Amino acid sequence: MTIETAEDANRSFRTFLPRALAGKCPACGEAKLFRSFLKPVDHCPKCGVAWHHHQADDFPPYIVILLLGHILVPTMYEVNTAFDVPYEWQIPIWISLTAALALAMIQPVKGAVIGYQWARRLHGFGDEVAE
Repeated sequence: MTIETAEDANRSFRTFLPRALAGKCPACGEAKLFRSFLKPVDHCPKCGVAWHHHQADDFPPYIVILLLGHILVPTMYEVNTAFDVPYEWQIPIWISLTAALALAMIQPVKGAVIGYQWARRLHGFGDEVAE
């Protein structure tokens, strides 16, 4: 049987996910998580949590690719079924839409992956907790 502490409640899915998706520190929700587009800060200036040892690696792009496939393939099918759009127009439309959605999704997804690692105490985020 585990006893939930205030620290555990702060690390809940409901707490960290909206903060991380917004690009804020998953721990406090006040400071920015990223110093540039995909480069997280070394530590939070507000609460002091170190973010330099996260290991998001290639997982955020895999998630974005999976989501884009589930969004764009049915959309392309429905557009081609409902409208007679020439193929010469479709190529630039779908490529542009894919690039715009991928760029819009990658930072929030990376923030969510980093926040998940922090919430579950993975990859060095749990060293400060004793037993």
